[in-house]
Amino acid sequence: MMYHSLTNTSIRRTFSEALREGLAPDRGLYVPEQIPELDWEAMHGMNLAQLGAAILAPLVTPAISRDRLEIVLGEALNFPIPLKPTAEELHMLELFHGPTAAFKDVGARVMSRFLGETSEERLTVLVATSGDTGSAVAQGFFNVPNIDVVILYPSGRISYIQEQQLTTVGENVVALEIDGAFDDCQSMVKEAFLDQELQKMRPLTSANSINIGRWMPQAIYFAWATMQAGEALNFVVPSGNFGNIAAGVLAARMGMPARKFVAAVNANDGMAKYLKSGQFTAKTSIQTCSNAMDVGDPSNRPRLEWLLGPGVESLRQHLSASGYSDARTLAEMKAHWKRHQSLVCPHTAVGLCAIADTEMIGPTAVLATADAAKFGDVVQQATGEVPAVPHSLQGCLDKKKSSVRISGKYSALKAYLLDSKID
Repeated sequence: MMYHSLTNTSIRRTFSEALREGLAPDRGLYVPEQIPELDWEAMHGMNLAQLGAAILAPLVTPAISRDRLEIVLGEALNFPIPLKPTAEELHMLELFHGPTAAFKDVGARVMSRFLGETSEERLTVLVATSGDTGSAVAQGFFNVPNIDVVILYPSGRISYIQEQQLTTVGENVVALEIDGAFDDCQSMVKEAFLDQELQKMRPLTSANSINIGRWMPQAIYFAWATMQAGEALNFVVPSGNFGNIAAGVLAARMGMPARKFVAAVNANDGMAKYLKSGQFTAKTSIQTCSNAMDVGDPSNRPRLEWLLGPGVESLRQHLSASGYSDARTLAEMKAHWKRHQSLVCPHTAVGLCAIADTEMIGPTAVLATADAAKFGDVVQQATGEVPAVPHSLQGCLDKKKSSVRISGKYSALKAYLLDSKID
């Protein structure tokens, strides 16, 4: 499969090249030149690794063979992804059973292995995080040969556990604490990829959802949920950078049965307003209690428009979006606890808000994106309950934080990368 830039289709790359580059030279996102068609019926009865290989094989071969792909996915996805009923026709797709207790473990662990399979070059994985991406990348790439990891996160805008996960890994992982918002972190990363002088001295790749290696594997769990349900589902997806929901739409375009896709957003509701007004305006992100979704200018919007057709009318036919305040989110967390005696993270709660406000026909799955313990303070504020910390998170809590604090200007990031370059 060949890939091209969304903003210049003459920029064409193999899977390995697009994976390595992350962002196209013209700042465009890479997408496959064709959307493969899957034989959905033939996929029934497959286990998770087999299903993932069936979905990704046409997208990654010949760089990675089908047989090798199944082995790689079996190693990466070595944790359960259950679809659990919570009420009549309502299910939770639990995506928090991986090593960092968040959905991004799927994409990060698969991508790290993809790079290992396709590159022997010394690379620096440069990633911006609004919360969960950074820890998933840190663990996914920890001590991977020939890989150095540099993670940018907004100072004071992520939870204590999230920060501990980022700043206590050590070895080949460095955390940069940025004086600014997530959008500043993301802007700095994008500028670094376009800096040819920097790239010559320190080759970079991205592990954000702008990278096809992070983005496409997320399609697997939408298909896995559908297999578990035995029928087409409505998917309600807590959304920030919109890579997650774009992966679900990709699975549907490839042949997975699906009903409706609903993006649930917080006060950073630019996409919700775009679907209503037809005009998108990028804004500086607002800090909320669902911090991993604090994105003012979602990078994956162009991919959604590529998948569903140009123009807002095409998006409206297949996708809806609703935004919710912190007050509404906290109220839903409390209500869910009272109804089900189950604690949810604030991002999952935003999804539950959307379910309450959106007319659905047929069974519905909300993506439970993180373990409630990652946001213990918020959960306790909303419900009065303290969530139990899963074993996967306990190891980082007592370690000493280690981060490098820099300004939100690109010049500061470039200076750090050049000064700390490993030969």
